[in-house]
Amino acid sequence: MRSTSATGPGAQVLSLDTLVRLKRGQTASRALRRLPVPEGMTVPLGCDAVAVPARFGPLLMTRLPRVGCVYADGAHWWWLVPSESDVALDWPAPARYAAGAFVPDTPHAPGLIHKPAGTLPYTPPIPLYLAVCRVTGTTPVWSRPISA
Repeated sequence: MRSTSATGPGAQVLSLDTLVRLKRGQTASRALRRLPVPEGMTVPLGCDAVAVPARFGPLLMTRLPRVGCVYADGAHWWWLVPSESDVALDWPAPARYAAGAFVPDTPHAPGLIHKPAGTLPYTPPIPLYLAVCRVTGTTPVWSRPISA
């Protein structure tokens, strides 16, 4: 799918991927704080974050086969996931998806509460998504009835 920013000769053609990245860049530039990746870890797939209210944090930890970096700020727990882990996933409320791992400005920066062994900070997004659906009582997007 392609989108054209203007018509006629010399018009710049932008792909849908480019448009999504531009939109994410605008959103990220308004945020004031980015979750830091611990020293010695790499993010070859980019980095986004998923937040849930703190009351769900311990429940999710026990349901995940692998847990990446997790941060907490008192009100929320934040999981690092690969970039674009929201593509084709409708993260259920009250979860919040933060492109670029940019989090809202809070009086206290979220602190690292779990660091996995190895060099990758990611929690696998599909198991996290399923666990969030489970604790929030939400049906995963691919299991919902199709409406016409």
